Amino acid sequence: MALELRSPAFEHGEPIPDKYGYTEANVNPPLEIDGIPVAAESLALIVDDPDAMKPAGKIWDHWVVWNIDPDREQIPEAWNPTAAIEGTTDYGETGYGGPNPPDREHTYRFRLVALDRTLDLEPGARKGDLEATMVGHVLDEALLEGTYAP
Repeated sequence: MALELRSPAFEHGEPIPDKYGYTEANVNPPLEIDGIPVAAESLALIVDDPDAMKPAGKIWDHWVVWNIDPDREQIPEAWNPTAAIEGTTDYGETGYGGPNPPDREHTYRFRLVALDRTLDLEPGARKGDLEATMVGHVLDEALLEGTYAP
């Protein structure tokens, strides 16, 4: 079975409810995980906005989390990942930073990665550091996308 990521709050490709936005409740939507490889030692989650390239000049990073327990089958709404490590978002904050498109509807990617090891990264590291550290250790990936409009 392939790694799967879904949310009970929105379907793949559908609108993310307003309350998950940065200027609203700014809490992460609940996520459900299935098909974690037996060999997985940890999971990583990256939430970003590729549509921010035009207004911001870059893909905007909204949440970076690694060393998530591979036995975790759910990430609850407003999760405080005390047993995992969070990185710095493009808001300059650690933790979840919700959608906040400045111009039009954007598509947000929730990318879950199963890894064959835990990662030795300092808290507050950025997405680029995480991605570089994951090279050669990815067992499987899952993608969930949702849209959000101003």
